[in-house]
Formats: sequence, structure tokens, C-alpha cells
Amino acid sequence: MLVELGLVEQRYKAVLEVLDGAVSVTDVARRYGVGRQTVHTWLRRYATEGLPGLADRSSRPQACPHQMAPEIEARVLEMRRLHPGWGPRTILSRLVRAGVTPLPSRSAIYRALVRHQLIDPIPRRRRPSDYKRWERSRAMELWQMDVTLGVRLQDGTSPSIVTGIDDHSRYCVSAKVVERATARPVCDALLEAMRRHGVPEGILSDNGKVFTGRFGPRKGEVLFDRICREHGIRHLLTAPASPTTTGKVERFHKTLKREFLDGKVFASVAEAQTAIDAWVHDYNHSREHQSLGNRPPAERFATARPARLEESQSVATASPSPTTPRLMRRVLVDGK
Repeated sequence: MLVELGLVEQRYKAVLEVLDGAVSVTDVARRYGVGRQTVHTWLRRYATEGLPGLADRSSRPQACPHQMAPEIEARVLEMRRLHPGWGPRTILSRLVRAGVTPLPSRSAIYRALVRHQLIDPIPRRRRPSDYKRWERSRAMELWQMDVTLGVRLQDGTSPSIVTGIDDHSRYCVSAKVVERATARPVCDALLEAMRRHGVPEGILSDNGKVFTGRFGPRKGEVLFDRICREHGIRHLLTAPASPTTTGKVERFHKTLKREFLDGKVFASVAEAQTAIDAWVHDYNHSREHQSLGNRPPAERFATARPARLEESQSVATASPSPTTPRLMRRVLVDGK
């Protein structure tokens, strides 16, 4: 019986019996309680490897497609440490861009980050099966605009950022750092975006007083409303207490803070603006977006060719074209 002697010794004895021609493979297989194919395997291994070939082998696969090479895993961990806001998807896209091979899977990157405690293993919530993502059919059809915090200065102040996202392409049209998000700085940011990218057909914003006076105690038209009217822009407002309506710009805020702003302190508004401009350029032109089929927003936005404002126009000079009807309305500043 195989249990009475060492396995290698037993198999060696069986191999010698066959090689001596004393018995057949069938007889040896019957005597040692194994199949004929097993005896042939012993013969083949002995012929190529000698006695070591008769030892048991691990059933572990020689290669695992889900396991990263140590040098690639080290690179993944370093990327995460340098950019704490980068998740597995972003890290994978950067590896693709860098031409890394063999390329690990996104799940392998996630497991490596969890194993080294660089990411929390939070279960991902699945969307309902009937979930449908709504977006405009072309670029410049609608901008989503908002104001957010997140910038920190060395003097302890926290400027705001006036943000704008093209609904169709997710292209960031505005990320203007302002000391205070009052009417004029917000409207200057809007006009700057229109000088650079053109005039959108519509703008969606919340009901904040810098955007509209329709719901304030003193009903009237604020500067933002006026600019939209004078340039033929349809100004849409979210329903009260429904932030998901402007979900794309809210998502942009989370990405900006997680991937760039968190933990950073700037010396001045100008320094913060320069840094954010560089990040936004990378976001628009290089960062792959899952909802766009892993393409950067610029590829979708590039098809738009809208009219642009004159460089000289500002809040003080913005005025309707000769063909735009002039409506006599009270204009409120900051809802006052």
C-alpha cells in the first residue's frame, strides 16, 4: 500500500518495475491502486526530472491573471499615496496611459489598496435596475452651475468656487475662485466662461439668491437672471430641496475635493486659482469619465461651436443685442 512507504519511494519502485519490463502499466496501476494515466505521468516526470519529479506538486496555478507583479503593485500603492483621492478606476486609467504591462484589473487594484489599508472596503451600493441616467443630447445645450467651498488659505479664510459643468459632456466650463460668492463675482465667473466657451442655450442652478430673486422676500431680477435674459439663455431652477437635479455639478465638487483640494492649503486666491486651473485642464482633457465610456469630457465637448462673448464684456458692460427686447425690470444685487 502507498501509505506504508514514502510516496516518492513507492512511485520510484513502480517506475522501475515498468522500465524493467517485468510487468505492464496496467498491472502496476492495479497493484498500487492508481489509474494507468497516473503511472504514465510518473514515467514522464521521471524521464524529464528524475526523482524530484515523483514528488507531489502544489495544485496552485503557476500563473494567476488576477495577481499583480510586485513592481506594478508597488507603483499602484505609490500612486495612491501621492494622490489619496485616486480610486481603482483612476489608477487603472493612469496605468493604461503610461503603457504599463501586464495591466492589472480594477478589482486587483482595489484588493491591493484594501490589503495595504489605503482604501476602506465599503460595500458598493447598486443602483435600482430601472435607473436611467438623464443628460442633454449635445454639448452647450445646458450648463449646471453652483457655488461650493473647499479652498483653504494660509490666513484661515475659505474662498468659494463658482463652478459650471456642461450637462452633456461633463466638461468643466467654470471653476472660478472668489473671495466671496456674491452677485458680481458669480456673474463675472459666468461671463468669463461664456467668453471662453460660448453662450449656452440654458443654465440650471439652485434657488440661491446669487442666481435668482424669484423666491426671495422681494421678488425681482438679480444680476444672474438679467445676464441670462439679455443673452437669450433659458435659466432653469431646481425644485426646492432637490440637490440631485444638479447631480453632475455636485459630483464634480466631490471629485475636485477628493482628488485635489483635500488637505491642501494655499497662500492666496491667485495661487489657488492657478492650481485649480491646472487640475481642471487635466480633468477635462485627460481624466477618463466612466459615464462617457471612459473618455475625457473634452472629446464630447469639442463638437460644440457656439458664439462667444466679446472679450471686453463684463458685468458692467453686458447688454442685450439690438434684436433682444429690452424689458424694464428691477435688478437686485445679492437678492437685496
